[in-house]
Amino acid sequence: MSAISSIGGPSYADYGKFASGKKVQSAADGAAELSIIQKQDTQIRGQKAGENNIGAAQDMLKIADGAMSGIADYLQRIRELGVQASNTAIMSDSDRANIQKEVDQLKKGISDIASQTSYNTKNLLDGSNSSFNIATDSNGNGRKIDMPNTLLSELGIEDFDVTGDFDLGAIDRALEKVNAGRSSMGAQSNALEYAYNYSTNARLNTTAGKSRLEDLDVPEAISELKKKQTLQEYSMFMQKKKQEDEANRMGAFFAFG
Repeated sequence: MSAISSIGGPSYADYGKFASGKKVQSAADGAAELSIIQKQDTQIRGQKAGENNIGAAQDMLKIADGAMSGIADYLQRIRELGVQASNTAIMSDSDRANIQKEVDQLKKGISDIASQTSYNTKNLLDGSNSSFNIATDSNGNGRKIDMPNTLLSELGIEDFDVTGDFDLGAIDRALEKVNAGRSSMGAQSNALEYAYNYSTNARLNTTAGKSRLEDLDVPEAISELKKKQTLQEYSMFMQKKKQEDEANRMGAFFAFG
């Protein structure tokens, strides 16, 4: 008879728990505990996925904000050129025409940023994706992220031209729109950061609860294993003694029979 299969001795399951480090490996180890562990595992995995989604959304907002910073720089230069062109005391028509060439190049730069800024093939600043839904929790619930439209037509400077009558206030209004868009994205990024911190804290606490139910208490398990081994040894000793007693009785029987 093997040591493992002896009455009162350790089982394969006992050694399996040491190998896996888990005290609940199947429903036989605790059906109620296993059910709770599975639900907690589902929640933990969902929370982790939500945190990954939040991280991706924050990266998207950073890309958009960096692009809008470039647009703001272009607008500031256009405004500077507009101020120069407003000085009719020294600016000739040809001077203003040369200034307009640079303005056109700056406007093209804004247009390129607006049409080409993207994240994972999704355009961010051309109005084609005005909002995104970000799943932030384990149940797929989330929040909407709004994205600004920075096309020249939306900024109101598509026809800005310093060679004729022009309104420098149009550039100021465009800058206000860009700055408002950046402020909005900053606020949304902060909200996502709060959601990320909350999810991380909830996931860590859930993981701790799952660990208490699932993970093997090694010192306690060693003590229990030694107890079973002692019982096994005692059982084997008693079986051997019983066999010896029976053999002695049989020997005495034949000796005096």
